[in-house]
Amino acid sequence: MRDRLKIPPTKSALLGLRRQVKFLEQGHAMLERKRELLTRLVYERLDQYRKLRAEVRDGLKQAYRWLALAHMRMGSQMLRQSALGLRPAIRLNILPRSSIGVEYPSVEATLLPLQPVGLMWTDASFDEARARLAQTAVMLARLGEAETALWRLLDEQRKTQKRVNALKYNVIPRYRATIRFIQSALEEEERNTLFQIKVLRQSGLGS
Repeated sequence: MRDRLKIPPTKSALLGLRRQVKFLEQGHAMLERKRELLTRLVYERLDQYRKLRAEVRDGLKQAYRWLALAHMRMGSQMLRQSALGLRPAIRLNILPRSSIGVEYPSVEATLLPLQPVGLMWTDASFDEARARLAQTAVMLARLGEAETALWRLLDEQRKTQKRVNALKYNVIPRYRATIRFIQSALEEEERNTLFQIKVLRQSGLGS
């Protein structure tokens, strides 16, 4: 990577580069602020994700315990017959949401009243298992939202960090190096011009 830009050492170029460096520094400050906000959101979402995952794990454990109990009391065939034609136990609504320019789905999950089962030989454990599974499905929907948001925020954080590093360690230093080079070249040109004027004056006095 070149240490400076390939620009002719002129005063207009120097003024343009100074304006661009100021703009790049402002952009770097904004990106740095965005990175900090994303980092804070990532930690908040990570904490939420961990809590939801623990709740889902406990919910699934309880739901499958009741399901195993219903299976033991009713048998596989009766369970299958009882589950036929049952309406959904939850309602889902997925809407777009955005945080700091990062879009992710917002999931609204609502429990619906459990449909009564009219078959004989059903057991109370069957209704309890259905209720527990429905509650866990709601938590799984929330967990899915939290996980999707977390990964998208992490991805945006990495991209922003790369842009911050590129500006800080590559782009802005190259612009500053170019400014120093042009300043040095213009100063050298000015010294040469003054020297030539001095020589011309001395030649005029001598004659």
